[in-house]
Amino acid sequence: MSELKHDKWVGTTYGNNWMHRWLIKMLRVIDVRLIYAFASVFVVPPTMIINSLARNAMYKFYRKAFGYGKMKSLWMTYRNHCEFAQVVIDRFAMYAGKKFSFDIDGYDIFDSLSKQSSGFIQLSSHIGNYEIAGYSLVARDKRFNAMVFGGEKESVMKNRSKMFDSNNIRMIAMQTDMSHLFIVDEALTNGEIISMPADRVFGSQKSFEISFFGRKAKFPQGPFVLAALRNAPMLFASVMKTGLLRYKITVRKIETDLEGNSRVRAKSYASRYVSFLEETVKRYPTQWYNYFDFWISDGTE
Repeated sequence: MSELKHDKWVGTTYGNNWMHRWLIKMLRVIDVRLIYAFASVFVVPPTMIINSLARNAMYKFYRKAFGYGKMKSLWMTYRNHCEFAQVVIDRFAMYAGKKFSFDIDGYDIFDSLSKQSSGFIQLSSHIGNYEIAGYSLVARDKRFNAMVFGGEKESVMKNRSKMFDSNNIRMIAMQTDMSHLFIVDEALTNGEIISMPADRVFGSQKSFEISFFGRKAKFPQGPFVLAALRNAPMLFASVMKTGLLRYKITVRKIETDLEGNSRVRAKSYASRYVSFLEETVKRYPTQWYNYFDFWISDGTE
């Protein structure tokens, strides 16, 4: 069965399975800072030169969303690529047995919902390093179902599976025929946790157009309609890198005061999610990792 695809990005971790295995072996014996330094000098610059789509998307992001000048935008684009390399390295460092420290803001919200019999939805984004939340933000008595891109490299999926299994986490690969939605619905019915990204539209998925950094962007309807139809509590969660081996996890409840049909409430949920996302990106501007033209064209490009 084929996997969901986006027409502007590949969606898989850079490198082949052999490279991933060697990186894990090296990280077991080498200080992670040496790998960071190597990536910043020998990997990031040529990547920025070769991958003009990602480079230009980030450059325009800093120019338009933050209003930075040309030189600062270029510098921020380089920093962004370096920090993305670091969070990818950190994932493999976790596979190699490295330990990270986590500061958690809002754990009481997650814990309270985890103790209830009903299920809930936790929304992620392509910011920071959300994957490693699965190794720290877990519920002992609820299965955590993480929706993942179906076309990821075999080595990455195998290592994720090893790490996730010990924390009662099941991966659900998103599929083009939307068959994963049946698994999601069943999991919510069983009182489990569903974790899914909510900042990218795949293929022909329906979307909401919402203002993000002052310009219209498309966000998938699915997660928000699901929450509205099922009256399921919904959380926004971010995991942002704050130090060498330290991350900050922030959890916020997504709520709405609006009444009406499911679509009206879903749009309100989506707007609240986007406000949390924008607030987080403003605080960590170099940890936004959507490497394509995210906004709807306004004809001024």
